[in-house]
Amino acid sequence: MRKSFLAMTMVATLSLGLFTGCGSAPQEGASTEAQEQTAAVVVEKAEEPVATAAKPANEKLVVGFAQIGQESGWRDGETNDIQWYAAQHTDTIDLVFADAQQKQENQIKAIRNFIDMGVDVIAFPPVVETGWEAVLTECKEAGIPVILVDRGVDQSCADLYATQISSDMVWEGQQAADIVGDLLGGKGKVVELEGTVGASAANGRKEGFDGELKSKYPDIEIVASQTGDFTRALGKEVMESFLKSYDDIDAVFAHNDDMALGAIEAIKEAGKKPGVDIKVVGCDGVKGAFEAMVAGEMNGTVECNPCLAGQIFDAAAKLKAGESVDKWIVSNDGVFTQKDAEAELPNRTY
Repeated sequence: MRKSFLAMTMVATLSLGLFTGCGSAPQEGASTEAQEQTAAVVVEKAEEPVATAAKPANEKLVVGFAQIGQESGWRDGETNDIQWYAAQHTDTIDLVFADAQQKQENQIKAIRNFIDMGVDVIAFPPVVETGWEAVLTECKEAGIPVILVDRGVDQSCADLYATQISSDMVWEGQQAADIVGDLLGGKGKVVELEGTVGASAANGRKEGFDGELKSKYPDIEIVASQTGDFTRALGKEVMESFLKSYDDIDAVFAHNDDMALGAIEAIKEAGKKPGVDIKVVGCDGVKGAFEAMVAGEMNGTVECNPCLAGQIFDAAAKLKAGESVDKWIVSNDGVFTQKDAEAELPNRTY
């Protein structure tokens, strides 16, 4: 039977700007049309009453996506990639999008709205790892498969979602530790800017970074570690505090590039040279990080690819058709330092 659609009670508030850095994303001049297509998909499908009837074989794939928010340039890149992809496939895909504004309770409300609407598949990046059992159980009871995007949930919920599409966060932390270890010659003092408390990306990167330093670089000491919540502003604020407390910091590792860029501002304002006096390493691989590396102010970044739309909608189509998918679909990421930055910069538009 065709699933009925109820009006959405949660309105998506983020910008529908187009992302031009993922796969075959459009070039300049295509953004307005694609934005209008995406907006139309959300509004029309949220408000259109549909009578109960036999489901046509060619009915569109309806995906509800509950985004975390807009805490970083990387997150905007992921959002725009997903919206652009849906706008290019309006003949086969309906995307219903919600912005949770960095709040788990808003993501849960959006997911419950998607259940009421009867979407085919629900996808979302969990803002934190815990607290999902109830709403994921509701999804399972409603027969709606769930795709976790770029982050994971507590393993107690492993049977409640279909697949996770993400990078290997522990590997990313390990690669960052190797960059730092090489930069410092295996000896020095490091501060760590952690991501959102409880987020799987922060947990994985910390596990990988701290563990790799301990096992391979025992003469490198992490003298302080504090959350910057994945934001540039808080990353700068925490780095300012570190600089006041420690006068012998050799390097900073930030769990994302936005915090690393905030740290660079703090280092410069303290009268030191980022990338020289204090080495700076981040994660994500955003354009700003490559610009900073070209300028000599940042030393390295470990990529976390936000261009996941193709994998998300492909997995969603298979799940709707009753096909099986891998429990973890790993994205392809790279490691970049200053020597790679100039050549790679033209490819970085998010």
